[in-house]
Amino acid sequence: MTSTSLKQRLTTQVVRQFGRPRGVLGRLAGWVMAHRATNRRRNLWVVSLLDVRPTDRVLEVGFGPGLAIAELARHASRGRVYGIDHSDVMTRRARRRNAAAIRAGRVDLRHAPVDRLPHFDTPLDAVVAVNSLGFWPDPVRRLGELRGLLRPGGRIALAGQPRCAGATADTTARAGRELHDLLTRAGFTRARVETLPLSPPVACVLAVNPVEGGADHD
Repeated sequence: MTSTSLKQRLTTQVVRQFGRPRGVLGRLAGWVMAHRATNRRRNLWVVSLLDVRPTDRVLEVGFGPGLAIAELARHASRGRVYGIDHSDVMTRRARRRNAAAIRAGRVDLRHAPVDRLPHFDTPLDAVVAVNSLGFWPDPVRRLGELRGLLRPGGRIALAGQPRCAGATADTTARAGRELHDLLTRAGFTRARVETLPLSPPVACVLAVNPVEGGADHD
């Protein structure tokens, strides 16, 4: 095997780890996700769109290395931030990053897939998922289950940055429309698309769990 083909094979294996990091290569993928400047910018931007209040209870699905968790905890200073991720490697990394907030009882991170949501004592105020929905089984059903965890008027933010070869602004626009459609099919209302001009751009769709028998509220 030539050095070029070995490098290509290794690169392919690392890229695959971004979906569900595990083992040595998973730790490498986690390091990349935690230290890439565009990843940090994307996560901070999505959290800013969600308008988290100090007393909010927020769930992140697929928290990866815990960048958005840390920002959510900073905003929800008197609330509670929960997270689930199907990667044990990422769960350990995110717990280390957010160790102080976990000790203070403000952050709770669990190793769990989206189709096995944990129980919460009271409704959530917001849900966020960044670049993870593509790995969910039956996403409309999962979104419906997440909507059931939200209070009436609760918010959700789904963000995606296409990672396919040759992705462009048009690719992102199509991804945004797909996220918008999934949220609508799951029963969310007032969906809107925001775009962050990276390369390729990031699409974030925000929507609301409707208030039964009345106007939506935040």
